[in-house]
Amino acid sequence: MRLLLIRHGETPWNREKRVQGCRSDTELSQRGREQAEKIALSLRKQRVDALYSSPLKRAVDTAKVIAQACGLEVQVASDLREIDAGELEGLSQEELRKRYEEFWKEWRESDPSFPLPGGESLEGLQRRAWGEMERIMERHPKETVVVVGHLLANLTIICRALGLDLGHLGRLRQDPGAINVLEITRQGSSLLQLNDTCH
Repeated sequence: MRLLLIRHGETPWNREKRVQGCRSDTELSQRGREQAEKIALSLRKQRVDALYSSPLKRAVDTAKVIAQACGLEVQVASDLREIDAGELEGLSQEELRKRYEEFWKEWRESDPSFPLPGGESLEGLQRRAWGEMERIMERHPKETVVVVGHLLANLTIICRALGLDLGHLGRLRQDPGAINVLEITRQGSSLLQLNDTCH
């Protein structure tokens, strides 16, 4: 399967650098809508067989613009949603440093099975997101598929596809509106493009 893994367009919370998990259904900003249009224009030139999206509005709205350009329907997959950030949801970087400084430092450097307070672990996120990817692969083994997701959800998928430990996640980038391209087979996967925002 050829996978075009896309991060949704920018939201106001991205601009404000707030923690944005699966509990806040934030909308795209004007810039985010423009990013979605640019992604759609770049994909319109390619053959795309199927389009999947996280159920969160910022991803679905990005996917709808792509769907219109590519003549596809958006198939919503709940397990592609972003991490459950628990008590951290909506906090700014400054608030995070003040209230959870020690925890945040430890979480970023510790065991990926360690959950966010009242939320989910990276390991749990990867398990459900990759489970959805396996179902998508079964349906489209030799096709080109677009998946619109989120920062951490996408990074855990990339790590799993490449056989990388989740400890490497912090070394990978995923900007709003970025496109990643992977070739995924049962024998192994290749990363062809990472965090492309040149469209």
